[in-house]
Amino acid sequence: MCGIVGAVSSRNIVPILVEGLKRLEYRGYDSCGVAVHQDGALRRTRSTSRVAELDTQVAHESIRSGTGIAHTRWATHGAPEVHNAHPHFSNSANGVARVALVHNGIIENHDELRAELQAKGFVFESQTDTEVIAHLINHLYDGDLFDAVQHATQRLKGAYAIAVFCRDEPQRVVGAREGSPLVLGVGAGEVFLASDAMALAGVTDQIAYLEEGDIVDLQLGKHWIVARQPGGGYKPVQREVRTVHAHSGAAELGPYRHYMQKEIFEQPRAISDTLEGVGGVSPDLFGDAAYQSFKAIDQVLVLACGTSSYAGLVAKQWIESIAQIPCAVEVASEYRYRDSVPNPRTLVVSISQSGETADTMAALKHARGLGMTQTLTVCNVATSAMVRECKMAFITRAGVEIGVASTKAFTTQLVALFMLALSLAQTRGRLTEAQETQHLKALRHLPAAVQAVLALEPQVIAWSEEFARKENALFLGRGLHYPIALEGALKLKEISYIHAEAYPAGELKHGPLALVTSAMPVVTVAPNDTLLEKLKSNLQEVRARGGELFVFADSDTHIESGPGLRVIRMPEHYGALSPILHVVPLQLLAYHTACARGTDVDKPRNLAKSVTVE
Repeated sequence: MCGIVGAVSSRNIVPILVEGLKRLEYRGYDSCGVAVHQDGALRRTRSTSRVAELDTQVAHESIRSGTGIAHTRWATHGAPEVHNAHPHFSNSANGVARVALVHNGIIENHDELRAELQAKGFVFESQTDTEVIAHLINHLYDGDLFDAVQHATQRLKGAYAIAVFCRDEPQRVVGAREGSPLVLGVGAGEVFLASDAMALAGVTDQIAYLEEGDIVDLQLGKHWIVARQPGGGYKPVQREVRTVHAHSGAAELGPYRHYMQKEIFEQPRAISDTLEGVGGVSPDLFGDAAYQSFKAIDQVLVLACGTSSYAGLVAKQWIESIAQIPCAVEVASEYRYRDSVPNPRTLVVSISQSGETADTMAALKHARGLGMTQTLTVCNVATSAMVRECKMAFITRAGVEIGVASTKAFTTQLVALFMLALSLAQTRGRLTEAQETQHLKALRHLPAAVQAVLALEPQVIAWSEEFARKENALFLGRGLHYPIALEGALKLKEISYIHAEAYPAGELKHGPLALVTSAMPVVTVAPNDTLLEKLKSNLQEVRARGGELFVFADSDTHIESGPGLRVIRMPEHYGALSPILHVVPLQLLAYHTACARGTDVDKPRNLAKSVTVE
């Protein structure tokens, strides 16, 4: 979840390190820091403010070097305080800093290693698991940092991406990864490390993606990589260096107040880009192996976390109704910790914006280990680990999403999953030409339909001013739109810090109705579908208890505003694709409520964008 940047060059790389952190700050912003090899010694500066403040500190303290590492942190072990911020130092016997290290991930055996290292005389200055790695490498160091890291990583249990350098070896940085992403950047006479290629945009587009268990040795103008072997030890390997065009321009806000607002309004374009090249329904959209894989399966298992899991819940209903294939949705962080009944004829679908979500990746590997080898990922990053891990893939084209609260990644995931449902149906002979034509027509009109929903923003702003004074809210939906209610509640929680819960509307009388008062706004998604009359009855249950209803209704639902009932009318009913339209005003409601409350919309407290730790 945190961000790493490192470099070895003959020029001053500190501005590159800081600029890289600015691009990675959305991955973690509890604290940040830079360490360099300068004038024969290790120097660092750290801050619990944002990277912009770190930039000021770097200039004030005249920190400059051709060798260094930098980090922006999302706290797991230890509060977000300066002494817990990375980089961490480990001193030599005379008290002079010898090893500097940054780390993403969680070391599960850190307590055991801490006790062992304390017994050897190492003094810990932080509560982090990361400092354990720095002291362990220092303890094992015998003149060769690359060798020390190889021995140290064999003692670590858990997930990590690290970058480390030593006072005794100028112009050398060593990186290693296991369960957390790390990339190598190759420039003209200089080499770089980063947790995301976007950090190196404008510096180099020559990128190699390190694999699980890799250790890389960076020296001036050259590098070596070794891979851990199943029986122990390491052997030299080559990792393909490819041209990767990271989108640094996507980080520009333009006329918008926040990245989240920008990304909400980018959804028509993102959906259009995702559909570009989709001339018809075909398994080939998911890869060359898809047709045979789709023919071989008789059920679908979706693995995802958070917002992506809600996309999976919508997909379950599409797959079962359109393709008539049983579909289960599992919260990935729970799936591998229970006994399940594997079926080798299962299509395992992982959903992740980043393609690096640790829980989803672990669940995917677990499913495959149970013999379910037909794997497909829906992902926004073509070069991610999950894409490399899966047999098939559909790459959404949402573009870089900076705001922690996902918006355009979610709607493009839904588009991809709808195409999956259609393709599965076609493979099984359950999609007629007329149905295919109708669905494709609706998909192609979707960007314009979303644009029309965005025009409702002024009405949503009026509601948000009232929501900003609340501390609790209920969200209701039925059928396809219950997952959309879940997503709306999550968005409000994430960025406005208002406690919000979502329920299937029919569940009101089974408990949640006890919470309904005039102080509890009830947000309802009300499309004109087969459950509309049932939903109207649920609305009356709320009104009879003095509840305040806020309803997003299709234009032909005949739900009228009145005492205790406010209605915003959607431009049109959109059938099976209605969830994609109805989530947009819920995104706007959360966004403008957060603005009215003055929260940090793009960087909500305690959260980070890419969840690369369990």
